[in-house]
Amino acid sequence: MKKILFFALIALTVLPQDLKAVDAKVIEVKVKKFEFTPNEIHLKKGEPVVLRFESLDRKHGFKVPSLGLEAVIKPGEKTEVKLTPDKVGVYEFHCHVFCGSGHEGMNGKIYVE
Repeated sequence: MKKILFFALIALTVLPQDLKAVDAKVIEVKVKKFEFTPNEIHLKKGEPVVLRFESLDRKHGFKVPSLGLEAVIKPGEKTEVKLTPDKVGVYEFHCHVFCGSGHEGMNGKIYVE
């Protein structure tokens, strides 16, 4: 009986550690006139992700209308966008802060599998 109780106590002690929130996957995205690097981001449905943006030159934007995501990316700062995609699909993103001639081609895609 003592052995069973001992193992039950160990199980109760270990269980809360197993239930800790899973750390989100971090994807670093560099931003500069007129590009995102990477400009194709592959994610898995249900997996928490942090997109960590860094501008290499000036203020930019990140907007994914179909996912309701939007952020302003300032030089010298890291900007994080957290998401957990709940639908499989392809989602287009673009810079929504005008950054000069060529701005209209500053875009990319998020692929959720």
